[in-house]
Formats: sequence, C-alpha cells, structure tokens
Amino acid sequence: MAVFKYTGRSRSGEKVEGEIEAQDRRSALVMIEQRGHLPVAVTEKSAAATDISKEQRKRFKLVRRRKNHLSVRDVLTFTTELSDLLASGMTLGNALNSLARRKTGKAVDDVSAGLRDEIVRGASLSEALARYPDTFPALYVSMIKAGEAGGALPVVLRRLVDHYERILDTREKIVMALVYPLIVLVMGMGTMIFSMVFVVPKFENVFAALGESLPLSTRMLMAMSRGLTHYGWAILVVIGVLVVLIQRVMQTEHGKLWWHDMQLRLPLIRGVVASDAFANFARTLETLLVNGVHVISALGIVERTVTNKVIAREVHKARERVTDGATISRPMAAGKIFPQLMTDMLAVGEETGDVAGALAHIARRYENELNRNLKIFTTALEPILIVLVAIMVGFVAVSIMMAVFSLTSGLGV
Repeated sequence: MAVFKYTGRSRSGEKVEGEIEAQDRRSALVMIEQRGHLPVAVTEKSAAATDISKEQRKRFKLVRRRKNHLSVRDVLTFTTELSDLLASGMTLGNALNSLARRKTGKAVDDVSAGLRDEIVRGASLSEALARYPDTFPALYVSMIKAGEAGGALPVVLRRLVDHYERILDTREKIVMALVYPLIVLVMGMGTMIFSMVFVVPKFENVFAALGESLPLSTRMLMAMSRGLTHYGWAILVVIGVLVVLIQRVMQTEHGKLWWHDMQLRLPLIRGVVASDAFANFARTLETLLVNGVHVISALGIVERTVTNKVIAREVHKARERVTDGATISRPMAAGKIFPQLMTDMLAVGEETGDVAGALAHIARRYENELNRNLKIFTTALEPILIVLVAIMVGFVAVSIMMAVFSLTSGLGV
C-alpha cells in the first residue's frame, strides 16, 4: 500500500488537503471522491519527496513552456469555454478542473490543469495566467486582473472573447484575400518552369539540327532553359541561402523597422497594414480603458500588441509624452504617424469625457476601411498577377514562334 498526498475541493468549494493509503493512484482518486471531495492534485508521498536537481528543473520548465504554448484560436476556445462555465454559476476552480479533465490531447489540457493547480494553491487567476507569458499576453492578464478587482470576471472574459474573435476574423480576411493571387502565381511559375525544363529543350534540338540563326529572344530563352536545366540545383541553393539570410536580417530590430516602414510606404499594401494597425490599436486601448486599466499602463500594453514596429515605436514615444495621465491625443499627433482624423476624433472624446467611446468609433471606422482596402488589394492584385503570368508564358510562346517563322522563311516554305 502506498501513501498519497492530495489536494482538492469540498462540495462547498473549500480547499481540502490530506493523505490516503491506496494500491495505486487510480484507487486513491476513487477513495477521495468517495469521501465527497473533488481531487485536484494527487501525488505519491515518496515521489513527492524526491529532490529534483536544478538542471532537471530548468529542462522541465523549457519542455513545459513548449508544451503549453497555445495558438490564438486555442486561447479563444479556452476563454469562450471558461466564460460559459463561469456564467452558468460554476466556481473558477471547478470550471478549470472541468476543462482539464476533458483529455482532448491538446496543450489546452495542460494549461487548464496548471491554472487549476495554481488556483488551488491560493493564487489569483491573473497571477496564474502570468506564468504562461507565451500564451497569455499582457493584455489578457491585465484585463483579468481588472475584472478580478471589479468582481466582473465573466464580463471581462466575454470581452476577451470578442477581442480574439475580431483578431481571428481580421487574419482570416487577409489570408482569404491572398489565397487566389497566390494560386495564380504558383500555377504560373509552375507552368513556366515546366516549359523551360521539358518543352524548350526539345525545340532547341530541332532548331540546332536545322542550323539556322535564331532571333535574339529565342537565343535568350534557350540560354535560360540550359541554365535552369543544368544548374537548377545551384539556383535552389542560392535561393535557399538568400531566404535564410533575409530571415535573419528581418529578425533583427533594424531589419524589422525597415521592413515595417516599407509596408507603410508600398502601394496597395500600406492601406491594409495601416488600417489593420490603427483598428487594433484603438480596439485594444478601448478594451483596456473600459476595464479600468490606467491610460499609461494601457499604452504600454498596446505598444506590445501592435504588430507593426514603426507604429509601436510611435506608441512608445506618445506614452513618454503623456504628462497629465489623461490627454493622449496631442502626444499621438506629435509623431505624425497617426492620421489627423484619428487624433481629432480622440481629442473630441477627451473633451466629452468619453475616450473609450471615441476609441470604439475609431476602431469601427478603421475596421471598415480595412475591409475596403482588402477589396481594393485583391481587385488590383489579381489582374496584375494574371498579366505577369501572361508575360512569362507569352515570352516562351512568342520566342518559339518567332524562331519557327524565321526558319520557315529561310527554307522558303
């Protein structure tokens, strides 16, 4: 018989601890439930006393961090389910225990179990969430903390659900806008490579047998075909090396700033990037202010949530310019990054005492503008790519036809 230490909750929700003798862990769980307790953590006493070295603990933390990382969609699912359980009247500990015992095989099971254990040890939900920084960002933790202080945790969770739904909706719109153009580009490049590797060499053998001089465009086509056929592997290696180098450069702070600045300057792209960033900025700041987060702290959180580094840097400068802790429209306007219409609307909200309402109106405006810019982007990109593919394929066809006409005219046919 082994001795197991357990921590759990009574039927009234109170924390209970104790020891129990059982043959194995499964038997211990059954016996604890028979006592009328909800088991939360059950460990064998001898195993609990085992000392783990510092190096092992470090490894365990690294593995746990990788294992417990959730995607945005998983966070949305977790938040929705937790909100629904709390709204139904279930206590926080029981709700997390219910999520942890579902055994879906996903990382959300481990995260739910970890949060449940932290709650049982006496931590607040915001403190427990802060131990998973890779999954729950500062925005999430700050809103939960404000909800705990105001006793409105289910309301805050519902607002977080709305926030993550908007993020996923925006991402899906951008992805869907790029699907068709990418298909056209990939098919066009595939057709071009197939022609250069399998079709053009056959014509080259025919033209060489006839021994006539070929037009310049045909000679260029033959040279490109020979280069792709004989040195295709080298071209792939060079492209791979360039991709790796570009990725490494883009991972540096200077590279990110340069690329994000280019995104705000390139035609078609700048409208999508800017409207998405401004909508995200306004919606996130509005959500934080509504939940009682101070404006200085809210700007610090927004700075970390804005994906464009140029705009994030401007948010940081605006935060440093704020002096009275309330007026943010003038500090934002000083940087010349935020549109004047946006700062003017925010200034009106400050004058009327409804900054959150002004931010909500700004967010709706730029969300609508994002939808329009996405339509413009896809409408313009599709014909551009079609023309580009037509030029590539047409160059192959025209070069071969010109050679055929040149040879047939030389033969007097």
